[in-house]
Amino acid sequence: MNELIVRIAARGDGVTPSGRHVPFGVPGDAVLDDGALAFGPHHQEPPCRHFPECGGCQLQHADDQAYRGYLVSRVETALAQHDLSTEIREPYLSPPNSRRRATLKALQVGQKVLIGFNAEASHRIVDMRECHILRRELFALVQPLRELLSGMLHAKRIADIQLTLIDSGVDVQIKGVPAGRLAEIEQLTAFAMDHDLARLSVDRGLGPEALYEPQPASVTLSGARVAFPPGGFLQATADGEAELISCVQETVAGAAKIADLFAGLGTFALATGATYAAEASRDAAAALKRTAPKLNVAHRDLYRRPLDAKELHAFDAVILDPPRAGAAEQVAALARSAVPRIAYVSCNPATFARDAKTLADSDYAIEWVQPVGQFRWSTHVEVAACFSRGG
Repeated sequence: MNELIVRIAARGDGVTPSGRHVPFGVPGDAVLDDGALAFGPHHQEPPCRHFPECGGCQLQHADDQAYRGYLVSRVETALAQHDLSTEIREPYLSPPNSRRRATLKALQVGQKVLIGFNAEASHRIVDMRECHILRRELFALVQPLRELLSGMLHAKRIADIQLTLIDSGVDVQIKGVPAGRLAEIEQLTAFAMDHDLARLSVDRGLGPEALYEPQPASVTLSGARVAFPPGGFLQATADGEAELISCVQETVAGAAKIADLFAGLGTFALATGATYAAEASRDAAAALKRTAPKLNVAHRDLYRRPLDAKELHAFDAVILDPPRAGAAEQVAALARSAVPRIAYVSCNPATFARDAKTLADSDYAIEWVQPVGQFRWSTHVEVAACFSRGG
């Protein structure tokens, strides 16, 4: 008997009511008796020639409705594992060709240099000849970088190329290139000048060293110019950042004293008028302090030294934006605090749900969750959520 695909699993397979996983199935597709997949109304033609080989995307075959459903399902499932539920808002999707940061792999193979994302579940590099997720400014550098790095890479050793679009152009950081000879340094510098890069840095194993930076690299966050450290973090898309900011602003509206924890360069602190910001990266904390000297910025590792309940008592609202590991230690302290409202931004539904359970068990209500699809067509899901003290 034919079975319909009813949802998309976490890793991108379609799932039938019986629990059967079907590669590349989307809701509305039918699994025929012979195992073939009959496409339904939400199965689209993938736009990129590299799909599904390239690991940059897993869901190009799903239309926007199916992809939004996937994002909602990921959040619902993660919360349900902890016996939690709440309003899940309509997911926000960043458009194609909007990613402003990416790390690509490079490898010399004979006379050729391969540059691209790894193949799905592999260390093999898919040589990128088109891309429907990267900003065009980033993709335009792929072929010139092939030419630049030909003969410069270590044999059989993969290099990382980090591309980030900032205020004055593309910031390029290359890790794993020797580039110790004068001729190579001159070649790299000339490349940066010819392509109007904002900065070109090389990491030979001791940290990034800027070879070219005609003016201090910076990003504009909520109208404020912030120095951008080599390897610094930005939200993946500008529009996705704006959506997350809007969610955080909604949550902390009316709060007079706001703490931004895991603050980075100040994406949310600067947008909300926060009074305190804590960040583990020394460079990021210093950059934020220079931009906002009146803001109390602490260089603080919140995993080792979270704010305790007494410190948290000073704030009307707290913003959390931790790495993928979540914020278990800081959330445990928040659960013992009296902070009225918490805005939680997460890039991992599983650790978000774990932390949400800790807060829910301590009389916090999850008012809503907003999924954000910044990583178009991927299984990477971001959320913004609003927590408040229960009455």
